[in-house]
Amino acid sequence: MYHIAGVLLLAMVGVILAEVVGRSVFAATGGAIDFTFIGGIELVSYALLFMVLFTLPYAVSRGQVIVDLFTGGMSERMKAVLSGVYTLGFGLLGVGMTLGFVGSAGSVMASGQVTQDLHIPLGYLYGMTAFTTSVLALRAILVASQQIIEGFKAS
Repeated sequence: MYHIAGVLLLAMVGVILAEVVGRSVFAATGGAIDFTFIGGIELVSYALLFMVLFTLPYAVSRGQVIVDLFTGGMSERMKAVLSGVYTLGFGLLGVGMTLGFVGSAGSVMASGQVTQDLHIPLGYLYGMTAFTTSVLALRAILVASQQIIEGFKAS
């Protein structure tokens, strides 16, 4: 999934570059040449959303900041269990986000809401967001289970 995030990052850079060049050409020619396009802000906003959401499951086991001030005197077992409990909380947050986005997806599908500029149905975006947060939740719960089990095995 993090490969998709990388592609989305490159797409964001491309859209922003095209937007800036288009506006610069428009301003330099006094409006005679118009390369501007509608929806650039939406494209970048949703690409950023999905880039972050596609990256989070990968970062669950690698992205935790450990503060030695609090954990310095703890045993390895306690550190591992504490890390697992923290990651489990992250997974439960993902479950809550998933449930929220599933509910929102159903609501916007029923009402037929679309994005402002590109008229993309919001149900698709919320549905994809619910999927990515469910993957995050599953990954975090699995990593937390592994960390807690390894913590109890540690001496």
